[in-house]
Amino acid sequence: MALETAGDESARARLARNLRAMRAERGLSQETLGELSELHRTYVGSVERQERNVSLDNVERLAEALQVDICDLLAREPR
Repeated sequence: MALETAGDESARARLARNLRAMRAERGLSQETLGELSELHRTYVGSVERQERNVSLDNVERLAEALQVDICDLLAREPR
């Protein structure tokens, strides 16, 4: 797979990058984010590694747990 730049990055890659960055900015572990979003910690990790095709409902749960708009998780450029 070719390296992706921010402009042609897939939605799954953007979600993974933004989720990891926002979680780290808040000092949250994957386990804590999992608890806040009512998702398992291994699920959060697999989303960050782009191993899952995440449902919109779960993206919304993660956004709510991070207290951000769902659009922020899918943004091409970090906000």
